[in-house]
Amino acid sequence: MNEWEGPAVVLSARPQGEAGLVVSLLTESLGRHPGLAHGGQSRAQASLWQPGNLVDARWRARNADNLGSTTGEMVHAAAAMAMDDPLALAVLMAACAVADGALPEREPYPRAFAGLVALVVAVAGDARRGLEALVRWEVVLLAELGYGLDLACCAVTGDTVDLAWVSPRTGRAVSAGAGAAYADRLLPLPAFLLGEGEGDPGQWQNGLRLTGHFLERDAFGHLHRPLPPVRLLLAERASKLVE
Repeated sequence: MNEWEGPAVVLSARPQGEAGLVVSLLTESLGRHPGLAHGGQSRAQASLWQPGNLVDARWRARNADNLGSTTGEMVHAAAAMAMDDPLALAVLMAACAVADGALPEREPYPRAFAGLVALVVAVAGDARRGLEALVRWEVVLLAELGYGLDLACCAVTGDTVDLAWVSPRTGRAVSAGAGAAYADRLLPLPAFLLGEGEGDPGQWQNGLRLTGHFLERDAFGHLHRPLPPVRLLLAERASKLVE
């Protein structure tokens, strides 16, 4: 018998039969892991398997490659806490959909897991700051998948100051001076990604555009999948905060 137990973030759940759910969980040591929650559609369990919740999960299967049986206990009911805040719920749904779609099954990505847990907690405190947490997490996710952005210095001059843009082709930072003539071809670089204080709605919008470009081209593009619709809708929602 193969089994494991530990903290996990619920990424998705789809009906299986009359009462079960096939759940997708993100764990620290085993990565994205599927399992069958028997009775998951029941009134007693339905709230547990909502995307964004942090649970203490237990999985058992006869063989390691089987779907296996999953049970769990609530640790942090993020989905219920976000239910009355459309922005918070949108951030949670977008993050879970991105993780569920981009991460390969049963491969550990500990930084992505830790970042998603931090995001889940951040959204509960301040949905608007959750947008910033999402962008930061997506940068980490891209790096763990091998598509990391290089924001250390200007790709043209080597300068480490006055960085304002990112090349959509290489993912490298470009300084304001070096990129001035090509501004219409470059992606704005939010200052908060450089550690320059907290962001604002305009920076969050630029951050979502930045990570969205590389997620769509690389993480999802290489899998021949589109960016999740909930992630696209979140970018639209964030743009309205700027208006």
